[in-house]
Amino acid sequence: MDWGWSLPLILLNVLTHVFGLAIINDLVVGRLKDRSGRRTFMFKFTGITGIAVLLMIVLHWLEAVTWAIAYRMLDALPDIKTAMLFSLGAMTGFGASNLSLPPHWQMMGILQSLAGLLLFGLTTAFMFAMIQSVWPAQSGHNPSNKV
Repeated sequence: MDWGWSLPLILLNVLTHVFGLAIINDLVVGRLKDRSGRRTFMFKFTGITGIAVLLMIVLHWLEAVTWAIAYRMLDALPDIKTAMLFSLGAMTGFGASNLSLPPHWQMMGILQSLAGLLLFGLTTAFMFAMIQSVWPAQSGHNPSNKV
């Protein structure tokens, strides 16, 4: 049963994450590619990147909430606070040493950790690509001109 619940949740989380990152990309990269004011670029870059990071945290929170709700619906954890704590612990790989799922749902916790790896990998790749797409345009460095 854990696979039956976990695979749709992983798929839902990944699709939500990709959609959310696409929206963040549209909001962030367009604003950072504005070439006016090279002096103010670092301030603008820092502020907009901070907002993007906050939005990415919200994405991860929403994804953890979906798992916490599933744990509660399955009566695998006693309350929503405990389910959320377990969910965030599983997703981040940090774990919550005093919390565990009943034996028949333990595989679901491991599969949520797998989902967390995928989601944090997507976030890291997105941040790298976002910075790479705007940084050369502002620094005067053109990667296509090789010396």
